[in-house]
Amino acid sequence: MVFVPSACGKGRTKMKSAIVSVSVATVWTKPESPRDIDQVALQSPVDARSWLASLTVEEKLGFYDNNAIQTQALYGTRVEVVEEQGEWSQVLIPDQTTNKNATGYPGWIPSRQLAPWSDAFVVQQGQKLAMVTAAFTRLHTADKKPDLELAFLTKLPLIEETGDWVTVATPNGKGLLPKADVQIVNANKPIELSGNRGEAIVEAGKRFINLHYLWGGMSSYGYDCSGFAYNMHRSVGLQIPRDASDQAKAGQLVEKEALLPGDLLFFAHEEGKGRVHHVGIYMGNGEMIHSPDSRSAIEIVKLDGYKLEKEHCVSRRYW
Repeated sequence: MVFVPSACGKGRTKMKSAIVSVSVATVWTKPESPRDIDQVALQSPVDARSWLASLTVEEKLGFYDNNAIQTQALYGTRVEVVEEQGEWSQVLIPDQTTNKNATGYPGWIPSRQLAPWSDAFVVQQGQKLAMVTAAFTRLHTADKKPDLELAFLTKLPLIEETGDWVTVATPNGKGLLPKADVQIVNANKPIELSGNRGEAIVEAGKRFINLHYLWGGMSSYGYDCSGFAYNMHRSVGLQIPRDASDQAKAGQLVEKEALLPGDLLFFAHEEGKGRVHHVGIYMGNGEMIHSPDSRSAIEIVKLDGYKLEKEHCVSRRYW
């Protein structure tokens, strides 16, 4: 168990582990953050497709304007519950590192979207995981009936492989995933790749061209700029900080003339001298792939003449 300061600053609060039990849980700034139009995102199971399809661009802009969403967490993700307040749980997400909290990314999730901790999710030495490599797949029950839709990079503990299926541990017991939609990875070792890791980051990103931006987005339903960079690195087994401001401070510094595919490009206000506000992935040949803003979708742009060109402040390499 981990101990952290309580909300009132007196004493210490004992946290407990839990598991995200919906395809993607949106992590809100506070319980009051969701609007009436966001209620479908608070359900279990959650229908992320219907929720996002129902929102106008202006309504999506509201997530940023009102500082409503912090991040998201995929099915099977471990969270640490700091406190419970009514139907809500304040959580920290250890997989998403941030300068906001040393334990993990903070925010609020509806308690109905969390399941109690299970020993099946304890990562043992040599533990194998089934990682979803399809943009989406369907989790099946033990008798092969379709169940939850799962997003790209969802990871679940592997139990066994049989024929065209893999059996995995889920927050609700055993489940089945199509073998063609997953990659078996070792929880304690880097993902094995046949080629260059930086180029693999770019290739992973290309799969999501035209996917609409989502502020706080961390799934194949929608990414924000840093969520896109985070997850494309995660797809090749690399863990980087969650937010662009933190990503820009770590990794290996790369000069402009030494850029290679897979490097991260950061952009700051005041023509590169102010606060970092955006990140993209360098593709080579003076091009960048990125998730730009709530009015747009993942795209490839030429850096020369691009509207953010003068705001480029630093480049980093994590691979």
